[in-house]
Amino acid sequence: MRSAPGICTQRRRPRSGRASGRSCPCRQRPGRRDERFCKAWHLRSLQLTHLTDVASTDQHAVKPWFVGKLDFAPAVVDLASDGFPLVGGRLDVVGGQSVAALVYARRKHVINVFVWPSETSDAALRSGAERGYAWIRWTRRGMRFWAVSDVATVDLEEFARRLSGS
Repeated sequence: MRSAPGICTQRRRPRSGRASGRSCPCRQRPGRRDERFCKAWHLRSLQLTHLTDVASTDQHAVKPWFVGKLDFAPAVVDLASDGFPLVGGRLDVVGGQSVAALVYARRKHVINVFVWPSETSDAALRSGAERGYAWIRWTRRGMRFWAVSDVATVDLEEFARRLSGS
């Protein structure tokens, strides 16, 4: 169920099936378990048929759409000539904060890129994979990036290198 940006209405359920009252992991600040959560957000976007709030292959239409909706402007890059066309963007929630979710494609696969401000210095690409989904994270120019998809790991790595400018 989607709610207003920054608000999660889900509750964690213990094995008994009753609500525990503890907050959903979505409310936690981004940290060590981010790869699991980013994979879950990627899957949620595919299951809810709510892949984009703004559907456009034009970076000059997607980037301005975020103005006034977020406290930052995500960099939106046109990678169509490299085989990664832009599909659009949407608002999502990571660690209780609103983030930009940029959506790209590779053949028939979806690549979600979650972007939010970071106070840490630039960090190199780090990656992992689990149950058929790969993720890559990095920090560049005060922004944290998480790319998640079921594309081949080599394709996701190429995408991340091109998007990060490395």
